[in-house]
Amino acid sequence: MQKFNAIKNYQATRKTIGYVSRKEATEDDYKRIGFMSGLEVHQQLKTKKKLFCHCPAGMLHDHDDYNAEIIRHMRPTLSELGEYDGTALMEFKTRKEIIYRLNNKTTCTYDIDDTPPFIINKEALEYALEISLLSNLNIVGEVHITRKQYLDGSIPAGFQRTAILGVEGHIQLKNKKIRLIQLSIEEDSCREISDIGHTRVYKTDRLGVPLIETVTYPDCETPDELREAAEYIRFLNRSTGKVRTGMGAGREDVNVSCKGGTRVEIKGVAHNKWIPELSHNECFRQWALLNVQKLLKNQVKNQNKWKIKSVKIDLAELKLKNMLLAGIDFSEIEVYAVNLEGFKGVLSHFTQPSQCFANEITDRLKVVACIEKPNMIHSEEIDGSNIKADFDKIKELLKAGENDAQIVFWGPKDDIPTAIETIEERCIMAFNTIPQETRKSFKDGTTIFERVLPGADRMYPDTDSAPIPLANDYIESLDQNLPVEIFKRFEQLRKWGIPTDTDHYILKNNLVPVIEEIEKLKVPAKFVGTFLGHTLKNLEGKYKKHEDFQFSRIVKMFEYIQKNKLHYAISKLMLPVLIEHPNMDFSSILTSINFKKKSVEELLAPVNYLNEKFRETNSQAHKEKVVDWIMGQLHKQATGNLALSELKTKIEKAIK
Repeated sequence: MQKFNAIKNYQATRKTIGYVSRKEATEDDYKRIGFMSGLEVHQQLKTKKKLFCHCPAGMLHDHDDYNAEIIRHMRPTLSELGEYDGTALMEFKTRKEIIYRLNNKTTCTYDIDDTPPFIINKEALEYALEISLLSNLNIVGEVHITRKQYLDGSIPAGFQRTAILGVEGHIQLKNKKIRLIQLSIEEDSCREISDIGHTRVYKTDRLGVPLIETVTYPDCETPDELREAAEYIRFLNRSTGKVRTGMGAGREDVNVSCKGGTRVEIKGVAHNKWIPELSHNECFRQWALLNVQKLLKNQVKNQNKWKIKSVKIDLAELKLKNMLLAGIDFSEIEVYAVNLEGFKGVLSHFTQPSQCFANEITDRLKVVACIEKPNMIHSEEIDGSNIKADFDKIKELLKAGENDAQIVFWGPKDDIPTAIETIEERCIMAFNTIPQETRKSFKDGTTIFERVLPGADRMYPDTDSAPIPLANDYIESLDQNLPVEIFKRFEQLRKWGIPTDTDHYILKNNLVPVIEEIEKLKVPAKFVGTFLGHTLKNLEGKYKKHEDFQFSRIVKMFEYIQKNKLHYAISKLMLPVLIEHPNMDFSSILTSINFKKKSVEELLAPVNYLNEKFRETNSQAHKEKVVDWIMGQLHKQATGNLALSELKTKIEKAIK
């Protein structure tokens, strides 16, 4: 019989499902696999206090800056219908010990669920309602605060207080509208510090910070469309000036499915630029798992009675030669071999770039059984690390058939039963289900299993909070002071003639109001937009921006330039100094760049001399070359004193 080649099988299955890279993919590829995606965009609000207590919001601490620790364990309870939540059961299997690190400056008894909530932060509620209106949502007549289950330990109470403020809205992209399901206001969760083995550690400084969640319908049919929607919502939120910015202040959950697949949530995507690659690979991962189902249907005849076969093994006795095993301390670890009947060609089946179905199992061993990676080897390694003699021994020990695949895994004795159950559970799912789950994202566009997706019945009323009526005149007053819609801001940038490659930087930093302020000083909007979107953006990569730097300081700089009757081009020379020293007065900045104010006569005084000097060595030169050379000599002195176009005209006239 021909030797099974895992690498060739990986490449063949990649070809079978028609996988193409993100760069090569076309709209037809996404139509073929039925790409469908939507967003849950989370954005912190820029309030002074948290949502349901009086602790300060936005004050983050270092990981080692805490005054106390609280330890908790999660235990599932029966619902009113006598059922257990699937997520709760999975978390219970992990036997996790949750540690919360508390800092007295940002934590109170409400955060750890020892006292009821205060009345909702009115400042946060107003900000969230304004953004709801800007999102074309229908505002609710009465705010009802509910509890949403959070069973991973990221909220000590086990639930998050949240309230829907607006429903059924839309955003206008360049070529289509994306429908919005709702916008909610809610409290943020803890910051995770580490998750190793059976211990998960959180910081509570972020807990309770006011947050809005904008949820779209799955209307995005390509990854690029999905990113455009994410950017639009981000720009919309920032245009109000009432949301926090910086790492962690805004995060997206990306919901993806393919034709015949299921909703999978890619959790906490920190950068919008990752969205296209992540959603592309997740859709094809589901498409690959559908092909796994077809493969198993042919190879496993009685799926209803399928079970794994496992046996404890002695590595010293078997003398396995795999190099990975040689580097692990097995003194307090047990090792098991597992046979997967009918799974030949499945473990090495392509799922994501550089990943195969075996990764679906090893990821769950890490999350559910809490066995840190590396935690297994298998008979179809796609990196070529397999040693045939090793698995010949394993196959003989397990009395495996030709169509079977094998796994060798290891872990602490107490984790072995959960590990065996986890392997069997994931393999049984492979027969007819793409599991609904949340997945953690990585920069390379791949994801790993994080937890089971919570059920639909995770929300229930909060009996500690009374309903909040919203009067019509209050909502109408908020509607009067909204910023311009984002699609209109795109139109405004084009009307000004500002290059399209500045759009992202300008809208991300909410700089349209800055452009409008500077334009009032008779500085062309096109110059200002390019100055911000090109010059400033490029300088930020070369100079260390001072923590006191604010965009409003740029407006003050142009006001100074106008007041002193300088040409606005001097701003390009002043900006590098301003970035590093925003508190320096502008006259000192001019001194530091050796600027000297000169009249037109003073600037043009050396023109005749320079003309003669150039012609002495370039007697046959055209007039244009002479002018360009003289411009080069006077450029630095002229900047800030005279427009360069005007300088050129005057030089041409002087040498005529």
